[in-house]
Amino acid sequence: MRKEKDAACGVKKGKPGRGREEMDSKLEEEILVHEEFLLCGGAETQVVKCGPWTDLFNDQSVHRPKMLIFIITDPNAQEIKDIYGLRGQIEHKIAFLRSQVPKDVKLILVGHSVGSYMVLQMLKYAPELPVIRAFLLFPAIERMAETPNGRIFTPLLCWFRYVLYATDYLLLTPCPDIVKSWLISLVLRVMNLKAELTLTNVIQPFCLANAFYLGAQEMMTIVKRDDDVVKEHLSKLTFYYGTSDSWCPIRYYDDIKKVFPEGDIRLCEKNIPHAFVLHFSQDMAEMIATWVKDNLSEI
Repeated sequence: MRKEKDAACGVKKGKPGRGREEMDSKLEEEILVHEEFLLCGGAETQVVKCGPWTDLFNDQSVHRPKMLIFIITDPNAQEIKDIYGLRGQIEHKIAFLRSQVPKDVKLILVGHSVGSYMVLQMLKYAPELPVIRAFLLFPAIERMAETPNGRIFTPLLCWFRYVLYATDYLLLTPCPDIVKSWLISLVLRVMNLKAELTLTNVIQPFCLANAFYLGAQEMMTIVKRDDDVVKEHLSKLTFYYGTSDSWCPIRYYDDIKKVFPEGDIRLCEKNIPHAFVLHFSQDMAEMIATWVKDNLSEI
């Protein structure tokens, strides 16, 4: 099952003289993170929200946010065909925004890896969305199968994924949830990570099968960079490439920089890896927060 995440955060300034640790603790209390489940495009959708509000349509108070940050890892929406495929996932995110977010709420889209490809396709197929900015982080938007990681994962996902299906089903289905939780906790401790939300659903055979299926479509579909949509929306796009990224090599940065020299196309100077969510999430969050502040005047 794919996850939808949206955030609208209000941060209050700390009083003079407070220590950094006390301020950080206060901010953690003020920024509420919670999850909801709703039906969107015929599929139960997990929504992770950051902020003290829940329903944008019914909240007509002056405190209702005027901007939504929609991060890409509806009762009235029609069921989407092949919703767990790449095109279905793009349609699913468009359906979510159309059905759950009022039209007068400005949008900032943040896409990571293949999420960047989805952002570009959303701009292409839903030009009416009030997007004021889109940040594409380590963008996997072209020639995925030709990348170092693509050469490894393409045969696994495209040719041997049914073996992966069977293996996961046989190994994980008999395991009770308590064992799955223990395994996840063990892996997180080894990787020195902590999770704010439950992750047991991530290793369910159904979820893994959908992930493998989507991955196979990504390898086969994301081939040629869509320069037409990039050109049309270049003024609102920020690309952020890594210096050692096995999903989007640095030559991809060089190529797009030559085609769009006037674009906001940046190369990471901090040696942040493609999977920044593991150990560099704070660094990226602070960087994106700075970029967002630069765009607040457009609201």
